[in-house]
Amino acid sequence: MKITIIGASGGTGTQLVRLGLEQGHDVTAVVRDRGRLAVPDHPRLEVAVADPLDARALGPLVEGRDAVLSALSGVCADGATATVRAMHEYGVRRLLVVSAGGAHPGPGDDPFTRYILKPILCQVLRRPYADILRMEDIVRDSGLGWTIVLPPRLTDGSHTGRYRALAGRNILGALSMSRADLAGVMLTLVGEDRYLRQTATVG
Repeated sequence: MKITIIGASGGTGTQLVRLGLEQGHDVTAVVRDRGRLAVPDHPRLEVAVADPLDARALGPLVEGRDAVLSALSGVCADGATATVRAMHEYGVRRLLVVSAGGAHPGPGDDPFTRYILKPILCQVLRRPYADILRMEDIVRDSGLGWTIVLPPRLTDGSHTGRYRALAGRNILGALSMSRADLAGVMLTLVGEDRYLRQTATVG
């Protein structure tokens, strides 16, 4: 596949670039600073320095791609707005975005996680979570072929290739996963219709 990765120099974005290349994809990595992307040059890697909040800058970088994967953090809603506009302008349909499982207490959580831990997180992280939830609304209303991915707490562990994914409920006991495994999940889901226009909780 030809994929564009937005937020490619972050922890999850870097893993998406690395694993995407390993799996044979043609990767366009969108970064603000090339020096922050800890991935060596590769024949199937295009590194583009661009503002991820600028739809005009993103347009040529998504043109002709099979999918866009966003691992932005901190500016999620504004980034989603720019990405959706660019994808509509250039006729690209498939979009996966990383959200946060901690922002979604609900079915599947054990009682402590659902009624104590996650509500505390929602208070402590209310500003970043508000940005994340706005991003989710923008993606859901986009009319694109979207999937919102909800991981638990992320670590810098290795890629194991073992994961679970569920739609409509959280995963009991899924308290953490590596960014490398999250990248693996996303690269699997991007080629499937199983979670098309759904939120996928992963762990």
